[in-house]
Amino acid sequence: MKIEVGNINVNYTRYGNEKGKDIVFLHGWGQNIEMMKPLGDRLQKDFHITIIDLPGFGKSDKPSIVFTIYDYMECVHTILNCLKIKTPILIGHSFGGKITLAYAGKYPCEKIITFGSPFKKEIHKLSMKTKMLKKLKKVPVLNHLEGFAKKHIGSRDYRSADPIMRDILVAHVNLDLTEDVKKITCPSLFIWGDLDTEVPYERAYELEKLVKDGGAIILEGGSHYAYLEFLDRVISILRQFL
Repeated sequence: MKIEVGNINVNYTRYGNEKGKDIVFLHGWGQNIEMMKPLGDRLQKDFHITIIDLPGFGKSDKPSIVFTIYDYMECVHTILNCLKIKTPILIGHSFGGKITLAYAGKYPCEKIITFGSPFKKEIHKLSMKTKMLKKLKKVPVLNHLEGFAKKHIGSRDYRSADPIMRDILVAHVNLDLTEDVKKITCPSLFIWGDLDTEVPYERAYELEKLVKDGGAIILEGGSHYAYLEFLDRVISILRQFL
């Protein structure tokens, strides 16, 4: 399904329990709906699931101008208004998590959960294709996505193929959301792998201190994709939190 936001057609999928609370998933950089479905599929019995292909990814159109995190946030807000979702449970990974933090700092949310989500400038690059592919091979739930990963996750060729998307990445990496994060009032959970080489797990503890009702959970042995590497455990955590 698609919704037109401005001049951009944004792809999304919606399924699950229509009588349940709304959970909205936002994927990481270079990814798409498929990377969040393992979570959505496990929660669909009790919740109404919405997963968005963020502009420039998956089956959504690319922005014609450089989008900031705030532009992505407003795009998500417009979509949720169209879907009549007023106080979502937002769950985001990495880039999607940063959008989640910005959103919760401005708009009402019931709860938010982020996985390995940066909120200020990081020295390390967010993605490296070779490292990610090696990690993906160790994650059973992602085996069927390896072809997609080779083309998109952390691919320098993909990033450099489109100047707009490259500039969006730079803007994202350099944006500090510290002041926005301080405005978050809803219950918030920050889940990290202690072996995350993209965004250090210490960021979880920093977020925990900045957010009034925030909590951090560190998954020992988990990478930037700990939410999939420890899927059963993460689902259990989410069910308790939600």
